[in-house]
Amino acid sequence: MNQFSRMINLISEKDLLKIKNKKILLVGVGGVGASCLNELVRTGFSNITIIDNDTIDITNLNRQLITNHTNIGLKKVIVAKKYALDINPKCNINAIDIFLLKEDINNLDKDYDYIIDCCDTVTTKLDLVLFAKKYNINIISSCGTGNRLDPTKLVITDIYNTKNDPLARVLRNLLKKNKISSLKVVTSIELPIKSQEYISTVSFVPNTAGIYLAYEVFRDILNQN
Repeated sequence: MNQFSRMINLISEKDLLKIKNKKILLVGVGGVGASCLNELVRTGFSNITIIDNDTIDITNLNRQLITNHTNIGLKKVIVAKKYALDINPKCNINAIDIFLLKEDINNLDKDYDYIIDCCDTVTTKLDLVLFAKKYNINIISSCGTGNRLDPTKLVITDIYNTKNDPLARVLRNLLKKNKISSLKVVTSIELPIKSQEYISTVSFVPNTAGIYLAYEVFRDILNQN
């Protein structure tokens, strides 16, 4: 028995090897991204690059899986890498502590099998999509999870089918201008709750969104020839 024995009953050794060999780029390891990373590592993904330049803050504790009172003030990518390796020490985790700019994206490796966009900056999302489309890399993006309470309202769909998601609307308009006709996303159809001071959040929605992202990548890769 090993840590993947129970999953092998659902897929196969061949499928697990396929997952292990895939090269994943995960941009953002906050509420959505940390949950996604957790699921990727626990389902056998072993070659993951994570990018984030944020630092753990006490306000992150209500939702972000990698956070606790002992690591407040530490860099998220460093904590996320340790979190992943504590689950599977055989993982190859490449942690990059930068705020991802267009020039950084253009210098990324061109051989990723999947890009998972969990960042909050719309221009970065757009640049990641343009990069992925240019080099024929699979990509999935997380849209808005803030100001919402109901994780059952999350769906996996194309960005042109989204509703009640202001972030998706902005990104969709940018994609139209750049003649991008499709983008797979995780989005909420729940009407955002009005928040006057700042975007509010609770653990249910971003963590479920992270699970959805990881599941869709897992499912898609297993269905590939």
